[in-house]
Amino acid sequence: MSAEAVLKAARKTGLKIATAESCTGGMVSAALTGVAGSSDVFERGFVTYSNDAKMQMLGVRAKTLATYGAVSEETAREMATGALQHSHATLSVSVTGIAGPGPSEHKPEGRVCFAVARENRVTTTETVEFGPLGRAEVRAASCAHALELLRLAASP
Repeated sequence: MSAEAVLKAARKTGLKIATAESCTGGMVSAALTGVAGSSDVFERGFVTYSNDAKMQMLGVRAKTLATYGAVSEETAREMATGALQHSHATLSVSVTGIAGPGPSEHKPEGRVCFAVARENRVTTTETVEFGPLGRAEVRAASCAHALELLRLAASP
């Protein structure tokens, strides 16, 4: 998915975009801002790699992190809604996962959770199992998937 297509769709519907990223470390924001003229659509990006950052910058609840973990649809949902609440954006995507190498204690390498929040709409979540592709590949696949989710959400 191309960042240009995301920006075009958002322009068409008058949306402003924010990102909330963990395992991608700002790759989605970088893809969007790598396109000349993106400032009319891209509002801001949050890179919240640590749990503290997720709580402080996005309002993710400590209880959510303790109950479900950072890599969960519940956390992704709170990240995406937090990005809307802490910005002037009307559309957000969040990404949180295990890029690797290796799994965590309870979750496999390549598991990535996403959420999309749009003003006045239900926030959607999903988990994608990319598998043990390697850190760079999981991150690249996650970025591409997040861009596709944004494009779909920005469509009328």
